[in-house]
Amino acid sequence: MAKVAFIGLGVMGYPMAGHLKTKGGHDVTVFNRTNTKAEKWAAEFGGTAAATPRAAAEGADFVFCCVGNDDDVRSVLLGEDGAMAGMAPGATLIDNTTASAELARELDAAAREKGLKFLDAPVSGGQAGAENGALTVMVGGDQADFDAAQPVIAAYAKMVGLMGPAGSGQLTKMMNQICIAGLVQGLSEAIAFGQKAGLDIEKVVGVISKGAAGSWQMENRHKTMAAGQYDFGFAVEWMRKDLGICLSEARRNGAALPATALIDQFYAEVESMGGKRWDTSSLLARLQR
Repeated sequence: MAKVAFIGLGVMGYPMAGHLKTKGGHDVTVFNRTNTKAEKWAAEFGGTAAATPRAAAEGADFVFCCVGNDDDVRSVLLGEDGAMAGMAPGATLIDNTTASAELARELDAAAREKGLKFLDAPVSGGQAGAENGALTVMVGGDQADFDAAQPVIAAYAKMVGLMGPAGSGQLTKMMNQICIAGLVQGLSEAIAFGQKAGLDIEKVVGVISKGAAGSWQMENRHKTMAAGQYDFGFAVEWMRKDLGICLSEARRNGAALPATALIDQFYAEVESMGGKRWDTSSLLARLQR
């Protein structure tokens, strides 16, 4: 059993912290900017709520963070009341936020200055994956630090992999989001085409999902998409944040992402339709207008 802190109890962090307590059996202290949510978590799982990130991190062997974006990460990890100020030398900071690779390298450097260990460890699997403890975790950092942290991370994960040095986890997550954007657009166009052609979408997917066109998105989203239901997971506004990170990194490293840039604009159109909080499969709604 380890002493663990978890910073950020959103739709992902709340259940992830819960698995660290119930499945992992760790001693967990949490912090959330809305303190009532931290108190609720503590009452539900039997952990402790702290008043500041620094207080949550004091004495912790592992400090996890899962918040919104780069600026949110800095606000809870850095500064006088930030988690890093409360961590003892030798402790490990694990950032599960989907953020920039630049931030990961910045945090790695800051951690090394304080004698801390750092892993960037964004996750994939959405709210359902977090609730079921079945996330995929893409990690950047040193091998020895990963080996020590992997059994703890495993409490909320079905797959944990070390991708390379600091920043590599975030870069891998960018690849993940690029792939998903293309898959969802392709699936949306196929369903829209099939509906126009008068085909039975359920019958068609029952066949093509078993071949080369098959994907998780097809298996898990085609029914709700065909029914015009878009309340089943990762929100459009979150996807646009992630695609923005991808496009920014591509400008830095010179990669060409023409389809990703176009699909990001398609998602902007979905937002203008009132779909900011619809799930990412709502690209179909844009085609059906």
